[in-house]
Amino acid sequence: MSRQRIALLSNPRSTGNIAQLPRIRAFCAEHPDVFHYEVEHAHQIGDAMRTIARVQPKLLVINGGDGTVQAALTELHNGGHFEGAAPPVAVLPSGKTNLIAMDLGIHGDPVRSLERLIDLARSDFSSSLVARELIALSFEENGDKPVIGMFLGGAGLADIMLYCRNRIYPLGLPNGISHVITAFAVVLRQVIGLKSKFLPPEPQPLRISVRKDGAISGKFALLAVTTLEKLLLSGELGSGGGGPLKFVAVEQRAGSLLGAFVASLRGRLGRTKLAGVHVEEADAISIEGDSSDVILDGETFRAESGRPIFLRPAAPLSFVRLAA
Repeated sequence: MSRQRIALLSNPRSTGNIAQLPRIRAFCAEHPDVFHYEVEHAHQIGDAMRTIARVQPKLLVINGGDGTVQAALTELHNGGHFEGAAPPVAVLPSGKTNLIAMDLGIHGDPVRSLERLIDLARSDFSSSLVARELIALSFEENGDKPVIGMFLGGAGLADIMLYCRNRIYPLGLPNGISHVITAFAVVLRQVIGLKSKFLPPEPQPLRISVRKDGAISGKFALLAVTTLEKLLLSGELGSGGGGPLKFVAVEQRAGSLLGAFVASLRGRLGRTKLAGVHVEEADAISIEGDSSDVILDGETFRAESGRPIFLRPAAPLSFVRLAA
């Protein structure tokens, strides 16, 4: 196959693609620089990567939500389809949350973003590349083929994400309204302490090991592990470790939640000691609980007693960041 500048991997089932994919297909048909491959299920991404590798693109663009990105990153990490380094990755915002796309400065109309990416690929775009550490999740301390992602939510945060996904999104409301309703439910449950079957459940106890010399245990309203930069409002995180995994855990107390929220708004999260707020930069993290869910870029995993989840850094990839 001839070398094409861009390979576009699309998931037609992603929220944004339901309306936008016809325009994207028409755009690709008019631009021979773009090799367009569509998948509807995660198990098809391996075949997609094998085909894309034969095209030898200068740039791989993922057109889907965070779950599609996670599946593609996992295949890039584990599959070994590309000779040498994998091509740089760009992400179009086509899901409901799009944390990864936002972190990379790609937002707005996907066709316009594709046009900008084609312009970049026609030149030396090294100045637009950023290295991103990745999270490797496995159930064994030295798992051979981990799942790869960039943001993990656990404890009460995972419960909230699942509540929004399973209870609010099915109402068919716009994303913005769905997120406002979810935020209101969070305030009622986490801050005011109201209990109801219509609100997110109470978090289950967790034991989290971030450093070799100790662990923290309890119920946490928020647990997040990420390599993204824009998720957390503070520039520098943690008081020790210096690892690539940015870790935040907030205990299930209204005062701790409010303190963490105010510190984030002020850009002070992790720089000021707060009761019940744990911020670290780590090289390895383990999470053990009694049937407690964690979500890595849209995919749900369960931390069990005696079967902890292990998180470690994976080899970094190059991503395209578009200037505003």
